[in-house]
Amino acid sequence: MLNNEIKTLLFDGTVIPAHPLALEPNRQLDEEAQRRLTNYYMDAGAGGIAVGVHTTQFEIRDPEFNLFEKVLRLAIEEIDKKKLDRPFIKVAGICGPIEQAVEEARTASGLGYDLGLLSNGGLPSVTEAELLERTRRVAEIIPVFGFYLQPSVGGRVFSFEFWREFAEIPNVYGIKMAPFNRYQTLDVARAVCHSSRYDEIALYTGNDDNIVADLLTTYRFNVNGRLIEKPIIGGLLGHWAVWTKKAVELFEEIKHVRNGNILPSSLLITAQEITDANAAFFDSANEFKGCIAGINEVLARQGLLKGNWCLLEKEKLSPGQSEEINRVYRDYPHLHDDEFVKTFLGNYKKVTS
Repeated sequence: MLNNEIKTLLFDGTVIPAHPLALEPNRQLDEEAQRRLTNYYMDAGAGGIAVGVHTTQFEIRDPEFNLFEKVLRLAIEEIDKKKLDRPFIKVAGICGPIEQAVEEARTASGLGYDLGLLSNGGLPSVTEAELLERTRRVAEIIPVFGFYLQPSVGGRVFSFEFWREFAEIPNVYGIKMAPFNRYQTLDVARAVCHSSRYDEIALYTGNDDNIVADLLTTYRFNVNGRLIEKPIIGGLLGHWAVWTKKAVELFEEIKHVRNGNILPSSLLITAQEITDANAAFFDSANEFKGCIAGINEVLARQGLLKGNWCLLEKEKLSPGQSEEINRVYRDYPHLHDDEFVKTFLGNYKKVTS
């Protein structure tokens, strides 16, 4: 079962960045930078982190790298060391066939993670019924955060019935909706509202192309003559792996509006600016081929990483992507947190030296 403090924070809504992987130029783990990055998210005010997810690079599980347990452990060590005076949600990415998913769930639970973000990606021949049984097996080990991954990076389209059955599984507490598609996002929200556990599941956006609009959206459906409402209450996002301090500030502004205050038109302008920045970071022009390298590039420019390297040499910035990142940096200076990062790095160096 989910810890009460963690559950309260999850259902209140919060900022959960997807944690990148820090590497040396030789593509070996940069443990110091990995630890530093975890501290950056905590100091920036994030409500949690997700480790071992797409942004961390799925290849950490490959035998030649064997980094899955290592990176999960490093994050836990830094969180424990920090002794935060507030709840902090620890999410571990879980993927693969049922045997692998169960083993990863055991690893994450044993290390002290609160939830497992269960990806259905990379399993094109597995039926929806089999994926539901896989979810039940994982949910016996660790509370589950569902994940609707966009097809362009290895996900697939699921039926309304799949998500309704998914929502009925005990120990499922959240769903990250990241199909980058309004229709499919609506499918999940409608399915949850039609389940008997509609008030036991928190909806989080993973739609990095529609962050602000999603966080301002409440879904309402007529379910057997009764109106059921469900807001998108928070976000678990790769985009929030960068410029995190500003993301936390933006989320507070959105919560202010959700509490019944006037929606300023400037917030809708900011929404499109963030989508433009995300297009550069995630390399949407090239079907997201440079999305992980793009995130790493921004962190490297800020001094949080040494470079934008990924475990696989083929994972790199696309032609023109660096120039696009230059453009959004120039055009939207109010969105980055460079000054905060500069102060953080100075303080962190003093603490660790």
